[in-house]
Formats: sequence, structure tokens, C-alpha cells
Amino acid sequence: MDQELRSQVSHWLTSVGIASPDDGVSTGIMVLGCLLVAFIGYVLVKRGVVSAMNVVIQRSRVSWDDIFMKHRVLEKFAKLVPALILNIILPLALTEHPLVSSLADRLLDVLIVILFVRGVYSALDAANEIADVNLVSRRLPIKSFVQLFKLFMFFVAIIISISVLAEQSPVYFLSGLGVATGLVMLVFKDTILGFVAGIQLAANRMVSPGDWIQMDKYGADGAVEEVSLTTVKVRNWDQTITMIPAYALVSDAFKNWRGMSESGGRRIKRAINIDISSIGFLTAEQKQHLGKINYIKAYLERKRVEIAEFNAKVQDGDMPVNSRHLTNVGTFRAYLLEYMRNHPKVHQEMTLLVRQLAPTTEGLPIEIYIFTNDIRWAFYEDIQADIFDHVYAILPEFGLRAFQAPSGADIRSLKG
Repeated sequence: MDQELRSQVSHWLTSVGIASPDDGVSTGIMVLGCLLVAFIGYVLVKRGVVSAMNVVIQRSRVSWDDIFMKHRVLEKFAKLVPALILNIILPLALTEHPLVSSLADRLLDVLIVILFVRGVYSALDAANEIADVNLVSRRLPIKSFVQLFKLFMFFVAIIISISVLAEQSPVYFLSGLGVATGLVMLVFKDTILGFVAGIQLAANRMVSPGDWIQMDKYGADGAVEEVSLTTVKVRNWDQTITMIPAYALVSDAFKNWRGMSESGGRRIKRAINIDISSIGFLTAEQKQHLGKINYIKAYLERKRVEIAEFNAKVQDGDMPVNSRHLTNVGTFRAYLLEYMRNHPKVHQEMTLLVRQLAPTTEGLPIEIYIFTNDIRWAFYEDIQADIFDHVYAILPEFGLRAFQAPSGADIRSLKG
């Protein structure tokens, strides 16, 4: 096909009165003429077709074509035009020099392959950026596939270029790769493992850009910025960067906080230890005092009726061991539960518990198990601090004390 096109061009040049080199026309002038034609073709394509396409892109409403223009995809493909023109007409100017013509022809073929690969690379980069803008990369490791395709194209271009320069079939060189398979596996071990890991990460949606992951083995605790073919880039909360091998996320354990982010709630699971010696039954004065607290008015009234009905059926009800009575710690737990149910920053559609855990040497733990409706770290910490500020401050109202281990000075005073 190439030879047929060249013969048609040669016939056309002869028909318009342009002699061939064997008619005495200087080969150098013909080469310069070929270069001039190629340059004119490039200018026409770039200033005409590419510029017109860029104007259309700028006026369009969609944004993905602007990214292609940003990466100069059309400009890079336009550089193929002069190479193709030279590939067709330059051998015609070198018919008197077959060796030079053959060498120029092969070099131009290699140049066309290189320019084509560069154009495809820029198109792939643009496609990767479009995927990032449209958040497709959060579902699929687009960059890994782009890098893999680039690597594949690189090797194909190398094999084609070598086969063109050596004037051998590409199959001849591909068959030789079988012998070097072991070496290829060794050199590209991380690439192969990373690609397989990337497929597993994508199929199982284990990690995506924007996820908050924690992997103590590699010192990673922050947001995933990039998932590439061989590594995962994590920007830690202290602004340091951690690079994790992609296959490590498949073979090792790590924590992904994406579920918390998508749920809209962030967990608070924290206990306050009550000094057991401060726990007791409520006195009449304490009941009267606590009855003024809005959150537990209904609770105290309901318990008063319930306990009165029970105690009326019990003999010797004046003894605490035979009858039921309200405790300050139970009333405190009921207050905390109502306080959380009415807190504007507590997620009411998720688990909400105030529970009593097994007592320890550090007192009786009352655990608050809730979710905040603001998952942002700083705001979450503020909400948690405000809640426990209130919890510690309200303890004396119920006659309770938080457990605090005595200091050395306190122990020495007890001994004295």
C-alpha cells in the first residue's frame, strides 16, 4: 500500500512537470522541497484543523474536552502529519541513494511510532484526569490501568521499532521473549504484583482515592491521594507522605474509615469510671432536687409509681433490703440517656447506648456509646469534649464522684 501510494505521488509529480532526481535535479533541493511540503502540511493541520477544533472545544458546554485540550492531545497527534508526509515523499527524492532512502524510511517509521505513542500517552493522561474529576477513580483504579496500558504500549513500540530497524518481523522478537520470561518476571515483579493487587482492590472496593486508611505497619494514617500500578500514596494527618506497596494492602491488614464517612456518623465509645463508694440510694431530698431536672422528670415520676406499687406488696418494706429504691447511679444513667437523645450533635438514627460495664479496680464504668452527626475530625473532637465536660460537671448533682487514683502525697497522709 505504501509503495502504491508513492508511485501515485511520483506519477503526479511527473505529470505536473517536476522531474525526478535521475533527470538531473539535485537531490538536496528535492529533500528541502520534501521538508517544506511537510512543514506546510503541519502548519495547515495545526493552524487550521487543530485551532478550529480548540475553538469548538472552548465553546462547548461539557468539560471533558477541555481536559483533552489542556493535555494538548490534538497538537501531539498533529505532529504525525509531517512525519507521514515525509515517509511518503522523501524516498522519492532519494531514489539515487537506495541505502540512504532505506535508512530514512526506517527512521521515519520509528519516528511515526514514537509520535503516535506520545499522542496516545497524552490521551490516556487526559482520560485519567477526567476519571478523577468525575470521581470514577473512587470506584476503579483508573491510574493503574492507564499505567499498565502505557507500559504495554511502550514494549510494543520498542518491539516494532527494533523490528523496523532490523527489517525483521515483530513475531521474531516476540518469540525471543519466551526465553527471557524469568528475567522479565524478576525485573517487573513489583509491577506484576501491583497490577494483580490493583484488580483485587478494585473488585472488592478495598481502597480508593479520598479514603481514610490506617496501616500501622507502614506508619500510614491519613487520606489516600493516589492509587497507582505499584504504590498507594497516603498523605498522613501530619502532612507527611507514606508510600505503601499496592500488594501490601491485599496481603496485610489495614483499617479503612470509608464506612464511617459514608454513614454520616462517627462513633464515640468512651466510659467514665464512677467511684463505687459514692454509689447509694437516693434520699427524699435528692429526689426532690433531681425532680427539677427536665430530662428525668418523667423518669422519676414513672419510677416513683412503679416502686410504690411494688413496695406496697412487700412485708417489712421499710428495710432497704426488702424493698426497691432508686439509686443515684441508675438515675444518672437515665439522665445521660435522655441527654444524648436530645443532643443536637448526636446521630439519632444510629446506635445510642449508655450502659454499665463490669466494675474494675478503677471503679464502675458507665460507657457512652453514640455516634456524632458530624464526621469531621476537629468538629468530632469538639463534640466529644463538650459532652464529657458536661458529664463530669454534672456528677455532683447526683451525689457521685469520678474515680481518681490517690497520689503519693495522699497515700503518705493516710499512713500518717
